[in-house]
Amino acid sequence: MDEYAALIRPDTPCMLTKERTTSSSTLILSETPTANLPSDARVTEIILATVAIVFALYSAQKFFIPLVLGLIMACTLNPLVRLLERLRIPRVVGTSLVMVALLCGIVAATSSLRTQVEKILDQVPDAAAKLSVTLRDMASQPHPLLQVQEAARKLEQATNQAANGSTPGQKPPTRVVVEEPKIKLVDWLWNGSLGVFGFLGDTVMLLLLVVFLLLSGDTFKRKLMRISGPSLSKRKITAAILDDIDRAIQNYMLTLLVANILLGLLTWIAFRWIGLDNAGAWAVAAGILHFIPYLGPALTALATGMAAFMQFESLSMAVLVSFSSLAIATLVGVVLLTWMSGKMARMNTTAVFVALLFWGWLWGVWGLLFAIPIMGMLKVFADRIEDLQPLAELLSE
Repeated sequence: MDEYAALIRPDTPCMLTKERTTSSSTLILSETPTANLPSDARVTEIILATVAIVFALYSAQKFFIPLVLGLIMACTLNPLVRLLERLRIPRVVGTSLVMVALLCGIVAATSSLRTQVEKILDQVPDAAAKLSVTLRDMASQPHPLLQVQEAARKLEQATNQAANGSTPGQKPPTRVVVEEPKIKLVDWLWNGSLGVFGFLGDTVMLLLLVVFLLLSGDTFKRKLMRISGPSLSKRKITAAILDDIDRAIQNYMLTLLVANILLGLLTWIAFRWIGLDNAGAWAVAAGILHFIPYLGPALTALATGMAAFMQFESLSMAVLVSFSSLAIATLVGVVLLTWMSGKMARMNTTAVFVALLFWGWLWGVWGLLFAIPIMGMLKVFADRIEDLQPLAELLSE
């Protein structure tokens, strides 16, 4: 009969295994752990580190947002600079040409939007007058809902009089109105000018950051490879991670560009079918403003609705145009772009949507714009680093 013996430590779960030797039939029992779960202290450290990172990202968002935006812009424009380098154009000249082209594109887009904005501002007084007339006509007509509200108001008034013990003939109590201090024009202009100068300063610093990143080329890539260690395998892994990050950012920006072009095309078709004037200009404005998540489509819907009200002088047509703009933006921006971004980054759609919720909560509108590139970078690290394989599995398709 075989004899079994085992020395089991009280603090280590184990299982019994049987091994036969070649010299005899003696059974040797070995101690094998059944699981390799992290200890409670390790889990606590991970939770505290995660909370600290989230708090740091939220508190220092004025630093991190321009940094992330600069990195994304540099990764997006770097292939153009490399293309100019292959054409024997020095990197300094190529970077200057790319930045000048970028600024010219921004100025052209701003000019096209400025024309539409000026038209809207010119039509605001007439639109407000027509809207007030329309609402007054709607209010003058008897409506069951208005009658119900009037009955509820009279019932509430009678209930208050009964509760206070007053009669309809009594004089109502005197109301005291506290007049708020008026806004000084000088203070308003000063605060507005400070905001403009602050925005211009942030823009200049962002452009300088992009220029320096483009001029550096592969300098930081080589430095990170040296920091990773002397072994060739670690350097290869570092180079592969950096290349995958560049590719992920470039794929996302390409996806965003294709989605905005598709949104502009669908907007033009919808507005042409409705009969809205300047449908092409409004479609271009919708495609440009869609780069700003949520706020851009809202501005487009408001502006096109006002333009439709001025043209058709009908509130229903204004609602139809605004609803069409929002529906197209939701279809392309929320559904199609999320799905395409997940496919390009090889992430599941649920993870992409949860990332949008988290980064939108953390950084607002900028977080919605950066969510997918940041998660793409995180997935690249998780795919290449063995300790992050569980995270890579959660994010993968």
